[in-house]
Amino acid sequence: MGDSPQEQPPQEQAGASRLFRVDPKLAPGLYVVSTPIGNLRDITLRALDILASADIVCAEDTRVASKLLSAFGVSARLRPYHDHNGAQARPALLNELQTGARIALMSDAGTPLVSDPGYKLVREAAELGIAVYSIPGASAPLAALASSGLPTDCFTFAGFPPPRSSARKAFLRELSTIRGTLIFFEGPSRLVASLADMAEVLGPAREAAVARELTKKFEETRRGTLAELAAHYAEAGPPRGEIVVLVGPGEAPVASEDMLDTAIAAADESRPMKEVAAEIAAKLGLGRRTVYERMLELRQDNAEGEDSDSAGED
Repeated sequence: MGDSPQEQPPQEQAGASRLFRVDPKLAPGLYVVSTPIGNLRDITLRALDILASADIVCAEDTRVASKLLSAFGVSARLRPYHDHNGAQARPALLNELQTGARIALMSDAGTPLVSDPGYKLVREAAELGIAVYSIPGASAPLAALASSGLPTDCFTFAGFPPPRSSARKAFLRELSTIRGTLIFFEGPSRLVASLADMAEVLGPAREAAVARELTKKFEETRRGTLAELAAHYAEAGPPRGEIVVLVGPGEAPVASEDMLDTAIAAADESRPMKEVAAEIAAKLGLGRRTVYERMLELRQDNAEGEDSDSAGED
């Protein structure tokens, strides 16, 4: 996420020490380096140190990476790594890592591996026993969540919804039962249609927020229900910039007695009742005591039924 940053880094005074330091003793391994999502001043000093010290810096777009590095006076050996060349580029990178190279992985903006192909390189490096280090920094989903006003104790990042409405609705239905804040990336041209589908599938009264141009000059977070936000952007038209859509959790579904009885009947009777009751309660959104007491009732009914059957046989 992110395009041309609005804010430039601080200018160094004559004779002032540079912002980064080159570490010739940097340990071999793969360094996953977070970069700004808009405002260049959000780069961390440690990120600059790693980028300046690495033998190779892998970037989604070397032109974007060059602008960031040159803004801080960092020179690096850049190599492209993206969706289209990842399968071909990984073997050589992994070979170099196995021979002791220090390789930094960065995306165009934000934290690598979030909506980009970097996870495959990290996964294969880890499988080979290569050290992987995370250099934390800016992240659009977390920045949007922090300013949204929506619950932060439980959230799911779902990336970009499918572009076509039918596939998008199916995608949203799969997420509809998640009891936490949902976080999406979306493009300006699809925002209106996407919000309309979210209102239809997830519910028009669900609290939501649309955050755009995070950390930049025209940063904005608009809050409201899904219906309100869909109506606003339908009238105002697509906004500019990178967009994060957040949808608050819906109300917990009310389980019927039949659903509860079915869940209890399917449970393993050899396990402790309290343990089973807690699992069913969490799954159906019920109180543990309610589930436990119903389990006792059903077991008592079953026991009485078995006694009646035995008496009849006699």
